[in-house]
Amino acid sequence: MQIAPDIQLPSLPEVTLRALEACHQDENYRRISDIVSADTALVTRVLALANSALYGPTSQIRSIDQALLRLGTRRFHTLVLTAALRQILYELGADQWQQLRDFWRHSLTTALTARALATLTRYPEPDQAFMLGMLHNVGELIALKTPPGETQQYYFDHQSDIAAELVNSWGLGTMAVDAMRYQQAMPTEIQDAGHLVKLISLATRLALSDAAGIAAAGTIFGLNEELTREINRRIDQEVSGVAESLGIPLSEDYDAHHSNHKLKQTILKQAMASQALELSPIRGSAQESLASTVTSLTLITGLPALYFGQAGDGLTLLSASNGDTPDLTVASGPATSVLTEAYSSGTALCLGDRTTTVLDRQLLSLLKTPSLVAIPVRGEDQCAGVFVVGTDHDSSGQTEEIGRLFSAKLSDAVTATLANSGTQDGMESELARQAIRRQVHEVSNPLTIIRQYIYQLRNRLDDDEVQQELDVIRDELDRAGDLLLQISRGPGHDAANPTGVSNLNDELRILQDLLEDSLFNGDDMALELDLCADPTDVTVPGAVIRQVVINLVRNAAECLVDGGEVAIHTQAPVWQSGKTWVELEVADTGNGIPDEVRKHLFSPVQSTKGKGHSGLGLSVVKQLIDDMEGIISCRTGRGGTAFRILFPAAANKKNDEK
Repeated sequence: MQIAPDIQLPSLPEVTLRALEACHQDENYRRISDIVSADTALVTRVLALANSALYGPTSQIRSIDQALLRLGTRRFHTLVLTAALRQILYELGADQWQQLRDFWRHSLTTALTARALATLTRYPEPDQAFMLGMLHNVGELIALKTPPGETQQYYFDHQSDIAAELVNSWGLGTMAVDAMRYQQAMPTEIQDAGHLVKLISLATRLALSDAAGIAAAGTIFGLNEELTREINRRIDQEVSGVAESLGIPLSEDYDAHHSNHKLKQTILKQAMASQALELSPIRGSAQESLASTVTSLTLITGLPALYFGQAGDGLTLLSASNGDTPDLTVASGPATSVLTEAYSSGTALCLGDRTTTVLDRQLLSLLKTPSLVAIPVRGEDQCAGVFVVGTDHDSSGQTEEIGRLFSAKLSDAVTATLANSGTQDGMESELARQAIRRQVHEVSNPLTIIRQYIYQLRNRLDDDEVQQELDVIRDELDRAGDLLLQISRGPGHDAANPTGVSNLNDELRILQDLLEDSLFNGDDMALELDLCADPTDVTVPGAVIRQVVINLVRNAAECLVDGGEVAIHTQAPVWQSGKTWVELEVADTGNGIPDEVRKHLFSPVQSTKGKGHSGLGLSVVKQLIDDMEGIISCRTGRGGTAFRILFPAAANKKNDEK
C-alpha cells in the first residue's frame, strides 16, 4: 500500500501550541528546532516539504536542523500554522488521545536513545540517528488516525516497511532506508550490519525497557548491563523533562480536551487579529496608520480602546474608540503608570491589583471600565506607541493575549506597507531596518550551523594541518557574521551620527541576539547581560563598540571548553584620573589565560587556538581602545578571566563645551 510522502498526521496539541508560540515570539532558532524535533508529525511535514520539488535537486538531509535551514524561517512558520489548522480537524476519542501520548513518549525515548548510543559508539552523525528514531514507528501514527478495519491493521503490521518507504521518498539515503527496514531484525542477525541499522534496532528495543533490550545491547555493541540501565535511566529523565516543558502529563491519564480547546482558541484569535487589519487599511504616516486601527482592536475584543503615539519625549493620545479624543499628552518617564511602564519596557501589562496612579485613574475614566491592559507596538529599538484597552478584572488575561496578537500583526502590516509606500517618515525607516534584521537573522542561521559542524569535525580529526585550515574557515565565518551585523544596522548608521556619541547599553542589547545565536546555542553555555540603569553615552562610534565587544565575547566563549558563562556588565558613571568614564566588563568562567600568553597579552603573535589563528583579536581591541584614549585591563586566574574597559563618557565632551 503506497503512502503519500506529504501525509498529514496528528500531533499532541501541547506540542503544536508550543511551536506556534515559539514562532510568534521569534524565539531562538535552536529552541524552535528542539520543539519540532520532539514530534513525529512535525518532523514528517518538515522532511516532506524540504525534499519537495520546490527546492529542485538537493543533497541528502541528515538531520532535522538541515531540513529547517533548507526551508527558512518564513516557510517554517507557515508550515507550523498549517499543521495547527489541520490539527483542530482531528476529532480523536479519549482512548486515541491516550494512545497518541504513549506513541509520542515511545518515539522520543527511541530518538534520544539512538542519539546517546550514536555518541557512545562514535557514530559520526548523532542527529541523523535521532531523526530516524523519531520516524521509526510512523506507521503506528498513521494507524492511529485511521478508522478500525483492515487498512488500520495493515499499518500496524507493516510499520518497518512503511517507515522505509517514506524515508526513501524523502531522499534520506540508502543507509537510512535500511535502518528502517531492518529495525525489527534479531540482534544476532545484525551483528555485522551497518552502524546505523544497529543503532536504530537497539534503540527501539531499549525504549521498551525490558530484559530483551538489555540483552540486545550486549549482543549488538557489547554494552554491559550496568551501563545499559544507566542509559535507560538518563533517557527517562530527559523525556520527563521535555514533557514537563511542553505541559504533557506522563504519570496520569491523558486528556487532550483542554489543550485542544486552547489550540483552537489560539488559532481563532490569530485569525481574528489578521482579519481585523482588513477592516482598517494601513495608509498614510506610521502614527496615522496605527491610530486608525483602534476601532479594529475594539471590534475583535468588544472593548473600548485608546492609542497613544510617541511624540517627542512623551506620549500623545491620538485616537479613541468610544467617542471624542481629548487633548492628553503625558511624559514617557518615569515609568509609574501601566501606560508608561508598558511603553518603557515594551511588554504588555495588566492593571490587576497594582496601586493606581493618577494617570491610571484618568485612563479608567476615559474607558469607563474597572480595569485596563496596556499593549505596546514595537518599533526598531524602542516602542512606537501603546494601545490601552479597557476590561474587567476577570477578562484581563484574555484581553492581553488578543491585544498582543493584534499588536504583533499590526507591526508586521505597517512594516510591509511603509516599505512599499516610498514615504520618508522616520517610522518607515525604523520598520524597514527591522525587516532587514529579520532577513539577516535568517542568513545567520546557516552560518551558525556550519560553524558548529566545523567545530565538531575539528575535534574528530588528529591532523594538525587540517585543524589549522578549519580554524581559518571558522575565522572567515566569524568575519561574515560581523559583516551581516553591519548590514543589520542599516546603511550609514554610524555616518548618520556625526557627533560620534553612542549608547553602550543600546549597542549591547542589539548585539545580544547575534551573539547568543552564533556562540551560545548549547545548553552548557550561557550569555548574561547586566546593564546599569544610569546613562551610558560614550564618545565612541557604534561600529567600534561592536568590534570590541564581538572580539572579547568570542574569545571568552571559546575558552569555555567544558561549558560555563560569559557575563557582560556595564557601570556608569566611573570617575578616574579627573575624567568620567563608562565601564564595560566582559567576564568568563573558564580556566584563565596561561602564563606564557599573559606576558604578551595584546600582541598579535600569541594565541591558544592553534597555529591557524593569528591571535589578532586582542591586539585589535587594544588598538581601538588606544585610539579612543580609553583604558583596558585584564584579570585572570582559575576562576576565569575578565576584561575591564573604560570608555570616555559623553559627559566629558559636554563639560568641555561649557
